[in-house]
Amino acid sequence: MTEAHSKSRQLAEIAFSNVQTQFFSKNNAAEELDSVAQARDAKTLRLREARLAKALADSMSAPPNLIAKRAKAR
Repeated sequence: MTEAHSKSRQLAEIAFSNVQTQFFSKNNAAEELDSVAQARDAKTLRLREARLAKALADSMSAPPNLIAKRAKAR
């Protein structure tokens, strides 16, 4: 059952639809930026953990005299 709406009502509904579309577009853009930021933070954390693990492995495999030299230098 379709009703024939007045011209002003049709224009108002079109305008409202356009505003709604813009609103949802902004939300989608914000969500996309949030997901990019989360991915960047996760990658940074993963790389930091890998760097620390490598540093620990390097320090454990270093000869004892080199470790003593490093300790004196600090």
